[in-house]
Amino acid sequence: MSSLANRTLFITGASRGIGKAIALRAARDGANIVVAAKTDKPDPRLPGTVHSAVEEIQQAGGRGLACITDIRSEEQVQAAIDQAVSTFGGIDILVNNASAIQLTGTLNTNMKRFDLMHAVNVRGTFLCSQAALPHLMNSGNPHILNISPPLNLDPGWFAGHVAYTMAKYGMSMCVLGMAREFQEAGVAVNALWPKTAIATAAVMNLLGGEQAIQRCRKPEIMADAAHYVLTQPSRDCTGNFLVDEDVLLRAGVSDLSQYAVGSADDLWPDFFLGAAP
Repeated sequence: MSSLANRTLFITGASRGIGKAIALRAARDGANIVVAAKTDKPDPRLPGTVHSAVEEIQQAGGRGLACITDIRSEEQVQAAIDQAVSTFGGIDILVNNASAIQLTGTLNTNMKRFDLMHAVNVRGTFLCSQAALPHLMNSGNPHILNISPPLNLDPGWFAGHVAYTMAKYGMSMCVLGMAREFQEAGVAVNALWPKTAIATAAVMNLLGGEQAIQRCRKPEIMADAAHYVLTQPSRDCTGNFLVDEDVLLRAGVSDLSQYAVGSADDLWPDFFLGAAP
């Protein structure tokens, strides 16, 4: 399988950034995309809404469904899953992309932000997976893909932002457990993480602005890597912690310079890969 034509993808946080890029790549195949995100109306701080994302999906050749969803809410998640199944007849792929971030140490992380990161990253991922799995198990090639890092217990990756690291690693632990739990059912569960920083609103607003963006790759590198993973036979590709660059090299893409925002020789490494700084 090399195409996502007529497949139904449920993507959290797909109104912008990596989630939207994955949606648009699948849309070019003629996929059905459920945009599950909170942004209903334009926000001057953040580009895109669920509605603008659906418009772009349809312009790219896919079918889009806007589901205004706070993934912290069991009722809203279940309603979005039910609407997806009612509209498209099932769900083939779940992409757990929605995430909250705050890179602060223990003494500077208030509990409201701690709770938000864990409610969105860990609980939201678990909840969306739980709600989607009964439908995924009816698919011929079901996949769950979490946008989360390989598990790396180097203390340096915890020390500066222990709350955020725990929340992101919680998403990865879902991969570790669910891949084994649903292996016999044929549901692939994998994680995908970028080798370098990706040009998203988080980088712009939290990690250095336009200067940092110039050292990033475009979200399309994650979209192309996700497309490759999601078109693999689910029974042969599960339980992996994948890195976008490695996936594309395996897929035969040798020129990665096309993904650079600025110079391809001055890219900012992402968190959690290799030895901590």
